[in-house]
Amino acid sequence: MKLASAAAFALLATSLSAQVSSQRLLNSNKEPQNWLMYSGNYSGLRYSLLDRITPANANQLELEWVFQTNSVQKMEATPLVVDGVMYATEPPNDIVALDAKSGRVFWTYQYTPATVQLCCGQANRGLAILGDTLYMGTIDAHLQAIDAKNGRLLWDVKVADESTYSITEAPLIVKDKIILGVAGGEEAIRGFVAAYSPENGDLLWKFNTVPGPGEPGHDTWPGDTWQHGGGSSWMTGSYDPGLNLVFWGIGNPYPDLAPELRQGDNLYTNSALAIDPDTGKLKWYFQFTPNDGNDWDSMQVPVLAETEWNGAPRKVIYWANRNGFFYVLDRATGKFLRGNAFVKQTWATGLDQNGRPIRSDNSRATVGGTKVYPGTQGGTNWYSPSYSPRTGLFYVSAWEDYFNVMTKLSPLGFTPGGRGQGFPRSPLPSINRGAINTWTDQYGHGELKAIDPKTGQTKWAFKMNDVSDSGILTTASDMLFTANREGYFLVLNARDGTLLWKATLGAQISSAPVTYMIDGKQYVALSAGHALFVFGLRE
Repeated sequence: MKLASAAAFALLATSLSAQVSSQRLLNSNKEPQNWLMYSGNYSGLRYSLLDRITPANANQLELEWVFQTNSVQKMEATPLVVDGVMYATEPPNDIVALDAKSGRVFWTYQYTPATVQLCCGQANRGLAILGDTLYMGTIDAHLQAIDAKNGRLLWDVKVADESTYSITEAPLIVKDKIILGVAGGEEAIRGFVAAYSPENGDLLWKFNTVPGPGEPGHDTWPGDTWQHGGGSSWMTGSYDPGLNLVFWGIGNPYPDLAPELRQGDNLYTNSALAIDPDTGKLKWYFQFTPNDGNDWDSMQVPVLAETEWNGAPRKVIYWANRNGFFYVLDRATGKFLRGNAFVKQTWATGLDQNGRPIRSDNSRATVGGTKVYPGTQGGTNWYSPSYSPRTGLFYVSAWEDYFNVMTKLSPLGFTPGGRGQGFPRSPLPSINRGAINTWTDQYGHGELKAIDPKTGQTKWAFKMNDVSDSGILTTASDMLFTANREGYFLVLNARDGTLLWKATLGAQISSAPVTYMIDGKQYVALSAGHALFVFGLRE
């Protein structure tokens, strides 16, 4: 831990005079000047009521300050902003407290995790705050509590075995509980979502995302495949206080590209879960891709909206899934309301009346090769979407691509910590785990798409030369902020997709922008590469 000067420390203490209570989190919509949780508020909209930056003045944006991390790994985290203080994580698990107006450092907290095998880099996607305590999951599967005033570690608990599990998502605070899931779906884990005590990290409840003997859904796993069935979580969920339900997306089954070895639906992988946060009991589930063989995790942030459906008000979830379909679900029951492809897809001829995919005859991998749309990265991935109640449009970073998969059977062998054989990001034709060797070739481009949820149709699309790993932010002045892998920070009109302004930040952008306000001035922050950039209007 490193501390700033006494003067800076005093300023931090003044900024933290009001603790972040559960009630403040519940009413976070009334504090648009802050960004109090991963998605801004419980709904997952990534929509802000701030309106100082408009289509008329967007070309007056300029860089206010930059924070350069000590890490050389790319940042994927969403920072928190609380009463003028910004809390950001650096890969793998360091935390820095900054003056959100100037970028001045108050303190840093440094943690060196154990060496773990991760599929996609040492990612951390952010923090949660309750009272004056920050909570962070670590890549070696610990949950930590850090004093927000000075960066001191308060407690550390081991959530799972660090040899196979990790935590990359930002925790979600719901009332008096810390809720988070574990990652490691490519490492032969059995996933879970759990709740912990903010006081000491005690486990309060645990829901297994791959059901064992005696648990509902266990019959969807043949033999003992449930013991290493995957079902990880690496994105923060959403919460409806009225229904008292937490909504969480669950990842792929293991081995990821070998559905023949685990014939059945493989619940609750590739599913949306509605969980009672008080008890951990499952209220309902909806499975997007049964017996997934394409690594199409349902790891998207659930977007909770209010709409009129068939002439009556309805609470819904909007979900653009990695499998290429955009879904509308009833939030109270999980009932399927609508599903439309939002990118080119060839793996299904459509969805039945319950939303279950009707698979195409040529949707599975073969020895000779099968060309499938969308690609293994999916129609979208983990990057956060946004929904604007003003425009009524749902915005998503989409990939238009395919993959050509050729397979050959090989002896089955599960090893703790071993990846599913043929994991597509591996350069090797065989990893000696699982049962299938896979090679892929991928082509395509990225598009930011604005979808009308009432029809499921794309209203407009902003095409990119490359693809985007960035999330999206919309505001009450019809602004849309996003970015792409080329390193461009993009500012668009949310109504029609017109590009208003852009800036190159010099590195891949793999995070979502946030916005906040200090002394009447609106700021927009996002990370690129291993630096954090903050913009505001020219004065």
